[in-house]
Amino acid sequence: MNIAERYVRLAHGIDTHVQHFIDGYSGPPQWADRTRRAPAALLQETQDFLKHVEDVPDAGRREWLRTQGQAMRTHARLLTGEKMPFAEEVRGIYDIDPLTAPLDELDAALKAFEDALPGTGSATERLERLRDRVTLDNADVLRVAEPILHELRRRTADLYGLPAGENFTIHLVTDKPWGGYNWPLGNLQSRIDINTDFPVALPGLPGLLAHEGYPGHHTENAHKETELVRGHGWQEHQLQLLYSPQSVIAEGIATNALDLVMPEEEVQAWLTGELAQVAGLDPQDILAFLQATKAREDIKHVSGTAAVMLYQDGSNEDDVVKFLKHYNAVNEERARHSLSFIRHHRGYVYTYSVGQALVKKYVEHKGQAGFGELLKQPVTPGMLANG
Repeated sequence: MNIAERYVRLAHGIDTHVQHFIDGYSGPPQWADRTRRAPAALLQETQDFLKHVEDVPDAGRREWLRTQGQAMRTHARLLTGEKMPFAEEVRGIYDIDPLTAPLDELDAALKAFEDALPGTGSATERLERLRDRVTLDNADVLRVAEPILHELRRRTADLYGLPAGENFTIHLVTDKPWGGYNWPLGNLQSRIDINTDFPVALPGLPGLLAHEGYPGHHTENAHKETELVRGHGWQEHQLQLLYSPQSVIAEGIATNALDLVMPEEEVQAWLTGELAQVAGLDPQDILAFLQATKAREDIKHVSGTAAVMLYQDGSNEDDVVKFLKHYNAVNEERARHSLSFIRHHRGYVYTYSVGQALVKKYVEHKGQAGFGELLKQPVTPGMLANG
């Protein structure tokens, strides 16, 4: 049995215990063995897998498989009933440390954000009123998305290339804990879902479509299928594991995606010009929302701090909701929606903040060519953190 088959079979075994562990799989169906194994058997299987990984000749492939295998070992340990501190869980599964924010830093950042919001009333009220003025009707979301996707795809193709035959479809959905999602389907295809439980604001739409599509998740998956699976025969990359270091790199790529194809000032001009006309919105409202969003950037690690409150400090849910309402300047419904995501995904919340920082630092050092490498090569968080 080759190493890719071992990896895929082990992942499917864990997926029978860990819901949504597998985010996508397009490899040989006979490897997708979902026979339910006892946690102790899975733990032994991970140990055996990690031993075989050391025989992989390519160093980059070996390190990637080793790090993914260590994440699966952590899952297996937890499934056997082993107790571990939340920080150890995050390190074991994602190859990163959880990041939190001191309250004094959050307070100072929140004050600066409140000062940037127009109007009167609480920060939450002012933000809601401003968001309402730049929100798209659900019936308009896909229409407005068309010119955005056209431009993002053109720039991505020019800067990083796109494999022939890649494509995705977009669907509007409800009753989800996330705002947008890319489902990798294999054969260079994806499905992108946009959750309309909360209104879709025009200023956030280019970033959302870049994150999920060009040059984010869809682009990364298509390039890695082309380069690694078809080019090298590394079939482990036909499998996407959600709760693993793979997601730190994926979310790091996606959270930086828009910046890597369009400078911030150009995004602003686009939104307040052509896209405002397409959407039928007031450019001044869009500008005010963008300025408020910019001021909000220093309010960091709120979800990560909330996760530590919940899973490490033992805070009750009402206190976590109060924290999320205050520092995210949102109403009760939005705060509980954020709590639902944390409850569903635990340490996954750190893939965004830590992944963004790791990829941003790497690209600052390597330039756009470095981003192109990340789209096509197997990389772990530890590899980026260590240079």
